[in-house]
Amino acid sequence: MKLFKKLSVIAAALVIGISTVACSSGGDESASSNESKDSVVIGFDNTFVPMGFLDDNGETVGFDVDLAKEVFKRLDMEVTFQPIDWSMKETELQSGNVDALWNGYSLSPERKKVVSYTDPYLQNKQIIVTMADSDINTKADLKDKEVGTQQESTAQAAIEKDTEFMGIIKGGAPVLYDTYDKALRDLEIGRTSAVVGDEVLIRYYIGQKGEDKYKVLEENFGLEDYVVAFAKDNTELRDKVNSTLKEMKDDGTFDEIYNKWFK
Repeated sequence: MKLFKKLSVIAAALVIGISTVACSSGGDESASSNESKDSVVIGFDNTFVPMGFLDDNGETVGFDVDLAKEVFKRLDMEVTFQPIDWSMKETELQSGNVDALWNGYSLSPERKKVVSYTDPYLQNKQIIVTMADSDINTKADLKDKEVGTQQESTAQAAIEKDTEFMGIIKGGAPVLYDTYDKALRDLEIGRTSAVVGDEVLIRYYIGQKGEDKYKVLEENFGLEDYVVAFAKDNTELRDKVNSTLKEMKDDGTFDEIYNKWFK
């Protein structure tokens, strides 16, 4: 998976501290801790390769899955991975159906307002992929073309913020799917001309399917950070996860898990 050498791991920049994390969530630490629990439920999209997905045996696997298992093992907490409708992820979190969102969760200004979150542990960008035999090489080449992405994703938000791009694509808006694998399948059969999505997912996907069948454009929609998200008032668990991630980075465990999935 040499393509993943392009990804930037920024976990070394994790700065754990109550003042730093409280500032990042915009919450009041004295009033926002929840009762301690001995178990945790993680909400995830079980098609989001390679972060969290079902393998051929129906087992939940992935980079974020391995990170979470190690974190909660060290915290002596039982962890359960609950598949959810990713377009409803913040609602699932706020309603208490899940305790955390840990599955390539990209931080955005809008999301900062509704969740508490760890320091970034991985950097990602939203990229554009098309088929290798297409004549599409730039955003401009997608004029009057259909572009797919996942509903309620940061890719959708990035597309919609690019008014120039929105003005040229067919329909003036992206074609939305509940999962990226459906978007990519439609690309492969010609229903759409391109897909915008997370680099970690797209590069893993095309690496499994055959890189020579696809083309990743040089133009993209910019960098973003992956974090673990919690309910606004759940700063106690957030701080524990944050500290444990830093510990794993310091002792080399984070890098071992990273190399398993991205090298």
